[in-house]
Amino acid sequence: MQPTLNPRVKICCMGSVAEAWLAIGSGAAAVGLVSAMPSGPGVIAEDLIAEIAATLPPAIGSFLLTCKTDPHAIIDQQKRLRVNTIQICDRLQLLCYEILRAGLPGVSLVQVIHVTGLESVEEAVAIAPFVDAVLLDSGNQSLPVKELGGTGRTHDWNLSLQIREAIDVPLFLAGGLKAENVAEAIRQVRPFGVDVCSGVRTDGKLDEEKLRAFFAAVGAAG
Repeated sequence: MQPTLNPRVKICCMGSVAEAWLAIGSGAAAVGLVSAMPSGPGVIAEDLIAEIAATLPPAIGSFLLTCKTDPHAIIDQQKRLRVNTIQICDRLQLLCYEILRAGLPGVSLVQVIHVTGLESVEEAVAIAPFVDAVLLDSGNQSLPVKELGGTGRTHDWNLSLQIREAIDVPLFLAGGLKAENVAEAIRQVRPFGVDVCSGVRTDGKLDEEKLRAFFAAVGAAG
């Protein structure tokens, strides 16, 4: 995929309608809505996810973060919550993507790849033809309690660049991004989009000053 000079920004871990609109007002092209996870921050009840998603303009990406691996359960979840994008945080069998496409026409599929080593490059290349975008994060699915995002850690951006150069779908970069490092991440990886949660929060709440600094750094990178 060709490099992007002005990446889109996704703000994750929305906790309320007000937070979603604060993110959008700051310049976010997408917001992340976290359903039940084995670990990590930002989980909210499904009725609140549905409430937030219902208020968003069609042009804004409403990303449902799900740890489900049964495609029929993911389809049922989307139909309850009415988001326009499914962010798949765990691994699926390849047949699952065909089921999701058939059951969710018009809904975008974004697969998370947790970058742990060279094997992550191979994983991303194998999955990319089946999804609309790949999102690189810094979790670890091999732990006794899976980390599927929200770790606040960066990973090896050299591997991120290898993945971006090897796939033909848009790439989002997540994992420990904040105002102090996002410009360098963009210059090094040139992702389609960047994704941030803890880097724009104070005590778990969206921080307007940190949002301004983050968007200023994204703009400066271009």
